[in-house]
Amino acid sequence: MSVRDRIRAVAETLREPRSVNWISEQADAAWSTTNEELQALVDQGQLRRVEVGETTRYQPDYTRLLFEEIRTLIEENTREELRNELAAITEEIEAWQATYDVETWEELEQSLADGDLSSDELHERRDVITRWEENLKDRRLIKHALALYSDVEAAREQMTDYSSSRRQ
Repeated sequence: MSVRDRIRAVAETLREPRSVNWISEQADAAWSTTNEELQALVDQGQLRRVEVGETTRYQPDYTRLLFEEIRTLIEENTREELRNELAAITEEIEAWQATYDVETWEELEQSLADGDLSSDELHERRDVITRWEENLKDRRLIKHALALYSDVEAAREQMTDYSSSRRQ
């Protein structure tokens, strides 16, 4: 992986705004190279520059990432596949609700403080909480993808029609 690839990899996984120095250290790259690459990512719309006091920091454009995830779901799945995944997620959450007699992952998290749970039960519940949170995120994205599916298909058809008419 090249230096610039390492910088991009670090920048794409940021969870909070970070300075050039921090990103440079994480990517094991020179400050000047990191600064240049971050500026290029800002110019391309992949990163946002944020002023925090006297420091310039960088973070991903979370709106762009959201729409890219939704677009990928639409491009890589049929409507039926998305509906099936939504149903599978709902079934899994309902099973956890019944198994642990809770309504939300937060209630399950509170049960971790029960003194009568074995370490295996604690690990299992922690794993379920993580998967439950991921399922909720996935469900939200799938719902967005389904809501936009027709619009994206129509836009694709317009592009295809336009390309076809230009060739003739």
